[in-house]
Amino acid sequence: MIILGIDPGTIITGYGIIRQNFSTCRRIASGSIKLPQKQNLPQKLETIYNELDKLIKIYKPSEFAIETAFYGKNAQSAMKIGYAKGVSILAAAHNQIPTSEYSPREIKKSVVGKGAASKQQVYFMVKNLLDIKKEKMKFDETDALAVALCHAFRMTRRKSKNKDWKSFIEANPERVIE
Repeated sequence: MIILGIDPGTIITGYGIIRQNFSTCRRIASGSIKLPQKQNLPQKLETIYNELDKLIKIYKPSEFAIETAFYGKNAQSAMKIGYAKGVSILAAAHNQIPTSEYSPREIKKSVVGKGAASKQQVYFMVKNLLDIKKEKMKFDETDALAVALCHAFRMTRRKSKNKDWKSFIEANPERVIE
């Protein structure tokens, strides 16, 4: 399964594409869509849509995951992120890709283990989980990969018959190390 994860923004939109095979994930591509400050909002939204549509056509993801808008103190910023999220979802919808949304807290918890993790902790865990050797990555890029990983982990858990550790251990006694 190929998953496209998106960290939406109207200054930079991060994307991360991973392939999940059973319990392993590997990075296929990642980066960011940098939007010129001189562009007006409709032009930025068109750029986001067009770039994501190109990525979808190239990598053919079977799943699309996006971070929900974070509602901070600035309502105007939250609205702009909502617009970026909307055109991102539209690109997935136009390509008939199932879409899932995850809150920042859910993403951090699934990747780092705690919902209040810092961007640096997410960065570190994403690079380790995906065995990325690339020296410098932007937070938008690692955040998008974290969105894709969160979705992969959620999909794996949904498919799993084991809903908790106790049932997993009962079903897999040979995997317990004493």
